[in-house]
Amino acid sequence: MLTADFHVHSNFSGDSRSDPEDMIRGAVAKGLKTICFTDHHDKDVFYDYGEEVFDTGRYFEVMTALREKYRSLIDIRIGVEIGLQPHLGAHHAEFCRSMPFDFIIGSLHSIQGQDLCDNKEFFAEHGDVKAYRAVLAEMLEDIITTTDFDVMGHIDYMVRYGTYKARDYTYMTFADEIDELLKYLIEQGRGIEMNMSGFKYGLGFCHPHPDIIKRYRELGGEIITVGADAHQPDHIAYDYYRVENILKACGFAYYTEFKERKPIFKSL
Repeated sequence: MLTADFHVHSNFSGDSRSDPEDMIRGAVAKGLKTICFTDHHDKDVFYDYGEEVFDTGRYFEVMTALREKYRSLIDIRIGVEIGLQPHLGAHHAEFCRSMPFDFIIGSLHSIQGQDLCDNKEFFAEHGDVKAYRAVLAEMLEDIITTTDFDVMGHIDYMVRYGTYKARDYTYMTFADEIDELLKYLIEQGRGIEMNMSGFKYGLGFCHPHPDIIKRYRELGGEIITVGADAHQPDHIAYDYYRVENILKACGFAYYTEFKERKPIFKSL
């Protein structure tokens, strides 16, 4: 089984109440050898908890101490998940270079400045297909304007929140938009993640859908990290028993870890 989780949150993220040490202990209990914290930095999306929750100085202070404390049990990497928006390119360029992150996920969590997980009106107004297409279009804008990240997070995240979720969602329906997105990521030397939380949310597939992972590989994509997007200890390495079979079916014989922003390829 895969022994690294590269998408883990703690109470440094406003949507998690889990102490980082509890997350580490949970990872050790599940037999992981490596864990990468990727707490949220979502500027200009007005969650109830506010963006100021993420204090990077304190984050590094705590995580560095925990990395040393648990050194003999698990390799702890310090990353971040930045919330992409088209107007934040300059901000993210400065932010991502401000601290020695091991790994940076670039993720879309909003559409037109509004949090997707609390935006039922957007899907009701446009219908799922049109709404998903609009999200993918903004996602392309995001990765053009923000370049300082390593992998694109949970590409089809928006399907969790659609009115009918995956009913009208397939790779083929959105092939033009998805191919353009994947080709640009590959050209820029950036990867994608295989985010297992789609299973947790009852979609029956990971993010992105395996058809997209397979297409990424067909187009020449090589960098793929794996994470559970855990916000509590019992969700670490969620449904990891599925990972190896999905990756192999999509044409991968390896997965990717990051350290000091450099990819490390690991055989399955």
